[in-house]
Amino acid sequence: MSGSPRALSVVARDDAPSGPGAGGRAPGGRAPGDRASAVLRRIEWTVLRRLDGILHGDYRTLFRGFGLDLADLREYVPNDDVRHIDWNVTARMQTPYVREFQEDREVAAWFLVDLSASIDFGSSPVRKRDVAIDLATVLAQALSRHGNRIGALLYAGGRVEVVPARSGRRHLLRIIDRMLAASDARQAAPVPQRGGFWRRRRPVPPSVASTDLQCLLAQARAAVARRSVMFLLSDFISEPGWEKPLAALARRHEIIAVRLVDPLEVALPDLGMVVMQDAESGEQMFVDTHDKAFRRRFAQAAADRDAALCDAFARAGVDALELSTAEPIDEALLRFIRLRKARARLAGGGSSWRWRAP
Repeated sequence: MSGSPRALSVVARDDAPSGPGAGGRAPGGRAPGDRASAVLRRIEWTVLRRLDGILHGDYRTLFRGFGLDLADLREYVPNDDVRHIDWNVTARMQTPYVREFQEDREVAAWFLVDLSASIDFGSSPVRKRDVAIDLATVLAQALSRHGNRIGALLYAGGRVEVVPARSGRRHLLRIIDRMLAASDARQAAPVPQRGGFWRRRRPVPPSVASTDLQCLLAQARAAVARRSVMFLLSDFISEPGWEKPLAALARRHEIIAVRLVDPLEVALPDLGMVVMQDAESGEQMFVDTHDKAFRRRFAQAAADRDAALCDAFARAGVDALELSTAEPIDEALLRFIRLRKARARLAGGGSSWRWRAP
């Protein structure tokens, strides 16, 4: 992919509320810890309770460990794998014995979350940032309640914050709190409204606002030594060059790339004259969406970018899940379960799977 993609989006209406996953300050001036607890309680009631049976039953398929522990020795029987014969025991017992192994189900999971400027966009009350926080919370809770360690690398404002991997509910709340805080700290301050209808944000210098996922991936490679599962949550609106670092990271870790999209980024409706803004630089322009030729060019550019991302994920050898702001989290998790089951059936690996939002 050549050149940095333009993160153009319709400027948010002033009456658009923050999404349900929390991005802005919580009402009533609640403390940060209270906000994290509120997000987790909402996720537990609205998503996890509906998926609890499915996630519990498919847990071993979804989150596989990476180690093998010796469980037992037994006599060889026909059709056993000869590679598992223990030759030392066989020599002593004068009878072939094979080793039985049990997979270590402990999973260390890391959430690489892009909280850059373009993530704040959403054409509905739910924004891409809210979807990212919600999905990370669901997966982290599903992992942590089985005793697994979870960590996070949060990219915002050109910097990466590392939350070391630990287990427990308190640590999960800390990760949620840091995601909310990183998102709050990155958001640009609003300027006076224009005409009482549109809200502008103060343009940010490109050198500050431009997203570079290479920074996040490089930090992940340096910070995580042990083989782990990594969830990369981003809209992949970034400076070019992140594809090779992603492929290098995938050679050591199991990576699931979650691409966050909004329907308005795929196709523009006929809204007449609207103000559009580059979410990364703050540059604004008037656009006539009544022009059918413009809407066709916009849709074609979105399709080309989609195909380029699909190709980049395939070449990196990572699974990709596309998640729309218009899609409920539980439906996305059901697609994720199908993705993992299909991936588990692959013999020898080497292929990447991609499931798209409907």
